[in-house]
Amino acid sequence: MEKIDFDRIYKQYFKQVYAYVLGLCANPTLAEELTQETFYKALKNIDRFKGEAKISTWLCQIAKNSYFNYCRKHKKESQWDYDKEYESPDLFIRLEDKETVLEIHKHLHNMEEPYKEVFTLRIFGELSFLQIAEIFHKTESWARVTFYRSKKMIRAFMEEKDNGKDL
Repeated sequence: MEKIDFDRIYKQYFKQVYAYVLGLCANPTLAEELTQETFYKALKNIDRFKGEAKISTWLCQIAKNSYFNYCRKHKKESQWDYDKEYESPDLFIRLEDKETVLEIHKHLHNMEEPYKEVFTLRIFGELSFLQIAEIFHKTESWARVTFYRSKKMIRAFMEEKDNGKDL
């Protein structure tokens, strides 16, 4: 593997990672601190980066884990319910697989609204439930329920696909 220019990575992805963390915690000071921690951890573990995912995906995963660790350490609830959203096995763990992402996008193309848009905004747009609710002029609870239903549809589609049924 070629030598990685970490200064370039830092300059190129700092704003993206900061915005991602700010979306999680809604606290600019904490977002700055966790973003710095993310890049420190990334530098320490750069030899573990195999290039199988985009570097931005890898950095955001480190950032998300840092945020959840912070929440656990400080006994604060995160914006996401980590245990419920990331139950295993889960299709979201497989989102780094380009073929899986393509299949999900194909299925999303045929999904009804608002499920398609809510799922896209939450997963690919990385918006909070509150932000999604504001877009639709609905409640945060509506956004959570709609996302849950869209996630169920995607899971059912992926399970059928995994079982060899072609839709």
